[in-house]
Amino acid sequence: MANNTAILLLLWNGKLSVCFQLDEQEIHGIQNPEPLYLMVPRMSYFPLVCDKVKKHFVKHVDPEKQEMEMWLEFKNIPLKWNYPIGVLHDLYTNYDNKEASPWQIIVHFDHFPEDQLIRCPCREIVESNFMSSMKEADMLKHKSQVFSTMQRHQHNQLWIGLLNDKFDQFWSENKKLMEPSDGIYFKYIPVHFYRHGSSVMTQTLVKPMSDDGNLLLLGELLKQIYPTMDNLQVITHGIYIPNETPIQWMSQHMSYLDNFLYLIVV
Repeated sequence: MANNTAILLLLWNGKLSVCFQLDEQEIHGIQNPEPLYLMVPRMSYFPLVCDKVKKHFVKHVDPEKQEMEMWLEFKNIPLKWNYPIGVLHDLYTNYDNKEASPWQIIVHFDHFPEDQLIRCPCREIVESNFMSSMKEADMLKHKSQVFSTMQRHQHNQLWIGLLNDKFDQFWSENKKLMEPSDGIYFKYIPVHFYRHGSSVMTQTLVKPMSDDGNLLLLGELLKQIYPTMDNLQVITHGIYIPNETPIQWMSQHMSYLDNFLYLIVV
């Protein structure tokens, strides 16, 4: 298991304050619904934490549209439910200008943006997406030799730990996925790169060691991915990460629950 449980627990407990408001164009009747304020886990996914949101707003929309799939938007950008909540926040929040908290999100029941979002009719879709991502991460780290040998109840424990926000339940199984196969390093680092403000993802094979035999540092990796750009910074979990940070350490300590690093490049 990654050796600094305090960091893992700190990131697990990371939450965002969110103000949900129903789109004004979708309000049915004369009574405007009050905004709904929630603290939501950075590590989770919106479909897993939005039951209260739907219950709060659905009675204020046209009855003919109450069964339509709810979706969320920030600054005219539809939010992809299959991205962790913290990743979405880091993608679109301007930290330098210290944008006001809470995060202002618009709730919709109509005009689902089929060209920008995939539908999520049930939690089983979230589970399937999450497990596929974990499997992909293990393929990169261990050639699938860990995840594929875990039994169904172990996979269930990972999912239920996420669903119920139970750190010990999740990490009792996830620690197996975070142990380097050779005792030192992963084969490749599971990492998604994004440019700030865009949900377009860049992925490439990343080895934990540099060509000189030392641990690959974040700054060195940035030069590999963006060779013509200078003065780049990386945000993950709402934190600017020093360029001197080894990418192997980041993978073991700062990955999201699907075992991928999500690095927002500014």
